[in-house]
Amino acid sequence: MKQNQRRLLITSALPYANGDIHLGHMVEHMTTDFWARFQKMQGHECLSVCADDTHGAPIMVEARKQGRTPEEQIELMHRRHVADMLDFQIAYDNYFTTHSELNRSLSDKIYLSMKEQGHIFTQTVRQAYCEQDQMFLPDRFVKGTCPRCHAANQYGDSCDVCSSVYNPLEMENPECSLCQSTPVEKESEHHFCRLSAFRSFLSEWVPGHTPEGIAKKLSDWLGDEQLQDWCLTRDKPYFGFELPDAPGKYYYVWFDAPVGYIASTWDWCRKNKRQLEEFWNNEQTEIYHNIGKDIIYFHTLFWPVMLKTAGFQTPKKIMVHGMLTVNGEKMSKSRGTFITARAYLNHLPPEFLRYYMACKLNGTITDIDLNWDDFISRVNSDLVGKITNIASRSAQLLQKNLDRRMSVVSEDGLPLLTKARDAASVIADYYENGQFSKAILLIRDIADMANKYFDDHTPWKLLKEDPEKTREILTTALNLFRCMAIYLKPVLPSWSAAAETLFQEEAWIWDDHKKNSEHKQLAPFSHLLSRIAPEKVAAILDESREQSSAPAPSQKAAAGAVEKSENQEKTEALAAEISIDDFLKVDLRVARILKASYIEGASKLLQLSLDLGPLGQRNVFAGIRSAYEPGSLEGRLIVVVANLKARKMRFGTSEGMLLAAGSGGTDLQLLSPDSGARPGMRIG
Repeated sequence: MKQNQRRLLITSALPYANGDIHLGHMVEHMTTDFWARFQKMQGHECLSVCADDTHGAPIMVEARKQGRTPEEQIELMHRRHVADMLDFQIAYDNYFTTHSELNRSLSDKIYLSMKEQGHIFTQTVRQAYCEQDQMFLPDRFVKGTCPRCHAANQYGDSCDVCSSVYNPLEMENPECSLCQSTPVEKESEHHFCRLSAFRSFLSEWVPGHTPEGIAKKLSDWLGDEQLQDWCLTRDKPYFGFELPDAPGKYYYVWFDAPVGYIASTWDWCRKNKRQLEEFWNNEQTEIYHNIGKDIIYFHTLFWPVMLKTAGFQTPKKIMVHGMLTVNGEKMSKSRGTFITARAYLNHLPPEFLRYYMACKLNGTITDIDLNWDDFISRVNSDLVGKITNIASRSAQLLQKNLDRRMSVVSEDGLPLLTKARDAASVIADYYENGQFSKAILLIRDIADMANKYFDDHTPWKLLKEDPEKTREILTTALNLFRCMAIYLKPVLPSWSAAAETLFQEEAWIWDDHKKNSEHKQLAPFSHLLSRIAPEKVAAILDESREQSSAPAPSQKAAAGAVEKSENQEKTEALAAEISIDDFLKVDLRVARILKASYIEGASKLLQLSLDLGPLGQRNVFAGIRSAYEPGSLEGRLIVVVANLKARKMRFGTSEGMLLAAGSGGTDLQLLSPDSGARPGMRIG
């Protein structure tokens, strides 16, 4: 490593593969992404990894409901999870799966290490068993009446009313949540980790590696009665890894899930000719886990013990955040506030939510509230109206009247630029400590300062009297905006990439804020962002309500739908088969939308001006008007067929084709490359 360069590894909790990513998940992935992108801008080696959590009874049951095998279920969800991450501009270096041989071998290594050191023992326990489904029931698969406060319709592990924790066998009127039959008690032998043997180690480890409030809470669990030995096995039928020395016994999902952090790192290392030991057995590497406050028990007690016994490095810090609420309440399907990532993306670009979450995340475990009125106000007023608008006003004046050419920062503007640059170290500290909301406040202060400077100098009036002085004022305002765009790059990568294109500069690193951008010609200006229309938020809520009220298909119906779909796909594939030589003729390129506009007399088309880098600009007519407003497209990276024969239409000539997925109309999603892509880059 270079001098002063850090080697960092950061992970997010693994999304469970029995459902889609929702906005609650996305808060965590954004937090990780902001932090990792910032560290990379600083010049550090920062590896961010994640994976799908794919094992356990819920996966098995969900697959059965959908008429799929568990393997088909997790593969489907993996594709959807990856698409959601990419479209939300979450740039993991590796996104893996716990259902892999790498994960199996690491789980076995850790288990056998624990056993060889005498930390594993077996014990017979009594559990709830469903005779109809012929399976031992996980706690969450038992519902009944709380044995403490007698509240009905509670899960078998804890009561939502009185917060009591209990064994499902203690419940009154228990029933299997799968078939509603009454479970019976049945004995089974299980493997346990003697967690109590690690009380001294954990008492020393926890305070130095967890947030202060979390450490205090954990100190209670480390008491004599609270630190209970951990059951790490489950009985078949169970979707997961079988123990190497105990047929019919499977690792509990919370045993092999965190192992996915190491497996995902290992998978990246194999692809990039690196050694796993550089990250998990090297004191120079700093490991960070970013998790929600609901899973601290597993990450701060079980996981450090697993790592220690197997000889792996424990994390330097467990970063913990609060849970997402919507309009002050828990996400609710009935209210339409249980919102998937895709439901949001179908109506609004990711930049808006990324910015808003950065405004709310403060490095504490306080819950984060998504208030839709506040969301619209902050984005429209601050991000679009203050920060982006200073670029729009300055660049457009320069473009229309002064040949897009900047001169130098004005003398009276230098103190403002110095003040903006002096904020860099404080903003960097806020990023480092996950206090993104404080970073945004300082950036917003710079925006206020820049807009006041612009308004005080009235360049639109001065233009006729003194064009060169006007050029200096606009150059100053644009340099202030450039500072803000650099500071916001970890939060708004594609927006900042569009700003880089405007200034015709290479990808910014953090220290680029120290340089002036002078004596250069701007690229042709295109709008960076448009305001949120309130009806877009209403559409998100409507779609979420529709998804929540849609009945789940029966197993037979789902299986029939899969069979029909597969037969259709086979028929269509045979009818449309092409050779690899035919496919290689298609030239897929990255393009940036410079301008999008309605076409008079066309109900389905939008006219797009595209930048294909070295291939120049293209004019394309695309049938996406039902799915997109022009303002939401400008500045966006997309994928186009660049060698399609030009087609003359009554509106003009179309010089390419956009790639999109969906059934048409409003159900249409443009394909987007990763935010690191550049116009003209070839795909494939």
